[in-house]
Amino acid sequence: MTRPIRFAALGIDHRHIFGMAQNLMDIDAQFVGWWTEGSPEPLEGFEKRFPDVPRIATKEDILADDTVDLILISSIPRDRAALAIAAMQAGKDVMTDKPGCITLEELAELQKVQAQTGRIWSIDFSERFEVPAVTRAAELVAEGAIGRVIQTVGLGPHRLNAPTRPEWFFERESYGGILTDIASHQIDQFLFLTGSTDARVEWATVANHAHPQWPGLQDFGELVVRSDQGHGYVRVDWFTPDALPTWGDGRLTILGTEGYIELRKYVDVGGAEGCDHLVLVNGDRCEKIQCSDAGLPYFARLLHDIRERTETAMPQAHAFKVMELAIKAQMLAEGKSA
Repeated sequence: MTRPIRFAALGIDHRHIFGMAQNLMDIDAQFVGWWTEGSPEPLEGFEKRFPDVPRIATKEDILADDTVDLILISSIPRDRAALAIAAMQAGKDVMTDKPGCITLEELAELQKVQAQTGRIWSIDFSERFEVPAVTRAAELVAEGAIGRVIQTVGLGPHRLNAPTRPEWFFERESYGGILTDIASHQIDQFLFLTGSTDARVEWATVANHAHPQWPGLQDFGELVVRSDQGHGYVRVDWFTPDALPTWGDGRLTILGTEGYIELRKYVDVGGAEGCDHLVLVNGDRCEKIQCSDAGLPYFARLLHDIRERTETAMPQAHAFKVMELAIKAQMLAEGKSA
């Protein structure tokens, strides 16, 4: 395949579609059309951001277009698995927003269809793939700068912005629960940075601490995960205060046998301006590392995988394992058996 990769979107219910599409366009992939149900909240901003990309009348028209190579999905989470399955059965590769699915039954069907079709089902974990500081941290880990990674601590606070949220955002059966949704980011980073291909959830909890008017909302969650390579702790919540100049003070600490790396991805309160703050401490160095030129290699690697049928952006098994662990953590927290 020598022509540019052509992609289309099915569902724009979450604003993550902006980064998914723009990062592909920035490396010369062609955004050729999109479909969504109704008028979701991001619609006005989406049409302003991508004014030359046509809205297609039906999803079937997109799936029938043999010139479309890749389908982006940022629909309501409850609908993502079905859309991905339809796309793979139509011969398309898929990049979906997280969570890629919200039940183990959906995951099993995705695994079945992916195996049958040989298509790519990839999840854009934006807290890794759209953060240059994580790119640089991964390089340092690969270089052995902190020895062998034995633990990650991932914090994922978010701002609620309740007045702007659609109804589905407050429905547990629609978004899948806070651990299935947000914590999939941190589980992804744990598996990747420790080099783990399997793990188990040791403990998990969720709660609605401060929003009784929305009983379906979980505003707090945490979990402990463990593999034969290391340990992980995750805390996610919807309690970012209004004074913070960004949506959340996302942090990641990577502990190695010979040092550690700390990331403040989006803001350094009381410190340096901007984002992508990384600190490295080991036996020889105690310094802040510049990350602005680290890049976002996931997107170019995904295009390479589409052309060459490789797995350089994300091993297929990794995508499935992240969602398996996130869903099992959610079930454990809610007292359900897997």
